[in-house]
Amino acid sequence: MQLSTRAVHVSNPPLPSGSHPLSVPLVQSSAFAFSSADALAEAMAGPDGQYVYGRRGNPTVRALEQTLAGLEGGAGAIAFASGMGAISGVLLALLKPGDRVVAQRCLYGGTYAVLSDLAARYGIRVTYISGDDVEEFERAAAHPATRLLVLETIANPTGQVPDLPGLLAAARFLGVTSVVDNSLASPVLCRPVELGADVVVHSTTKYLAGHSDVLGGAAVFADDALRRAVWPRTVELGACADPFAAWLTLRGIATLPLRMREHCLNAAVLAQRLAARSEVRGDVTAVHHPSLPGHPSYETARKVLSGGGGLLSFELAGGREAGRAFIERVRVARLALSLGGVESLVTHPASTSHRELDGDALAAAGIAPGLVRMSVGIEAVEDLWGDIEQALERAVARPGGRTPERPLD
Repeated sequence: MQLSTRAVHVSNPPLPSGSHPLSVPLVQSSAFAFSSADALAEAMAGPDGQYVYGRRGNPTVRALEQTLAGLEGGAGAIAFASGMGAISGVLLALLKPGDRVVAQRCLYGGTYAVLSDLAARYGIRVTYISGDDVEEFERAAAHPATRLLVLETIANPTGQVPDLPGLLAAARFLGVTSVVDNSLASPVLCRPVELGADVVVHSTTKYLAGHSDVLGGAAVFADDALRRAVWPRTVELGACADPFAAWLTLRGIATLPLRMREHCLNAAVLAQRLAARSEVRGDVTAVHHPSLPGHPSYETARKVLSGGGGLLSFELAGGREAGRAFIERVRVARLALSLGGVESLVTHPASTSHRELDGDALAAAGIAPGLVRMSVGIEAVEDLWGDIEQALERAVARPGGRTPERPLD
């Protein structure tokens, strides 16, 4: 079945009566009772036994895990309480003091913060690479202590698409476990397991759930043996998924392909119009979306992705001050930190999601002081464009020092 069909027909085990509920039942119980001590002990044998305690497994959560593994083409999955729970759980389970990590230079700020913390507290060395050069990765991974390669399918917030086929093949050849954050692409646009990834992580809060009402994360594993090795560490960490959040995520997944189509179409239209505006107006100095022919990842994106994604970023003349002014002046889009929901959201990464990075690290990641990140929703594109235009008029001074036509409020 195609992905749009699999997204509707999610994993849903039949009831003991043999009937099959159309909606996955929500099992909210935190613990499960047994008739004997032997039965309880047997149930605790592993990740796929009977249900014992919510932190170790839950029927609704397992339905989500099986659904995500099926959508990504993995052997199994572990659901977490948040995307950062998934990232932290996988890194803590797979790394030990003295190990080395090679990571893409432009990463989500939270991932960068976790890697920095691991480096400072546990002596784990992190080497950052562009993500475009396989030989650069091979040089960085030459040390025998190199354990992980960390990438993002679509980098947040620049839209960079790394050379996943080349990097993942090189990692497998060198015996380096690869972890790819696929939150911004979702399985609709890319399935990294099919390209050679060992672990795919998601903030299910984003496109998978898609309605800004869920906090969740997941890790999908190409090899079930790796999932079984990671699972005990995640149980100890305690970042388990909430059953109601899992149920809401399953509900959102049913419309994921439809929503992703609209996200991608709207973002591509806005990117094209902003690029055209930058050539004649001067208030927008750069536009970042992999659907644009001038984007550095344009050719790679055409090979790796089935769409450009819903994340759009653009740089404003006037730097940090203009970026902050813009996000306060939108009217249709909302000023909020998240992304991937049906509504459009804007942020200023340098002062919010990537505030952990100093000036040098921001520059190395390609994040300019005046860069605005927009998670493009599924609203009418003309309404979104009108909102962007009025915010630009009111927030960014004209080239040559002229002030906006309308006063700043």
